[in-house]
Order: sequence, then C-alpha cells, then structure tokens
Amino acid sequence: MQDELRQRIDDLVKSHRVMLFMKGNKVFPACGFSNQVVQILKHHGVEFETFNILSDNDMRVGLKEYSEWPTFPQLYVNGEFVGGCDIVTDMHNSGELGKVLGQ
Repeated sequence: MQDELRQRIDDLVKSHRVMLFMKGNKVFPACGFSNQVVQILKHHGVEFETFNILSDNDMRVGLKEYSEWPTFPQLYVNGEFVGGCDIVTDMHNSGELGKVLGQ
C-alpha cells in the first residue's frame, strides 16, 4: 500500500473516535449490512463518522489491506479495528459493543 493512502486512512481512523467505512453514508446506506451497523451505532447513541467506500476505489482496495478484512462495512473505535457487520452485530447482542463504545 502506498504511504500516502495509508496516511489518509490513518488520519480518518485516528481523527474520529468512531469511524465507519461503509457503502453509502449514515443518512443513505447503500447496502443492508452497512445499514445494520449504522442502526446499531444509532441505537447506542454515539457520534460517528462515515466514509463512502463506493466513492473512492483506492480507499476501498486499500482498506482491505489496512484492516486485513475483506468486506465492508468496517468499524473502528478509538483507532482500533472492531470488525464487520456480523462481529458488530454479535458484540451488540452480547453487550460487548457498549463496553467498547465506553457505555
């Protein structure tokens, strides 16, 4: 991965406490999995930022390498990769996500 792209991703992940890389955005999710994670985050009442990976192919490809995760959405909290839709949903259902979000 190019250093410039890694820096762009680092900047987004580190400048937002909760960062979601997804298809679409929090107002108009472009897939069901992205929408599910958006709804979970809204349920928890946390502020979060989104990045539409459909708008930037370099970011879409680079994020897969950065996170070592092949699918979207990808959730980061406090600069750390949490997981995709299934993991976030399981963590939400078990109560673990609330702890990760500081609740």
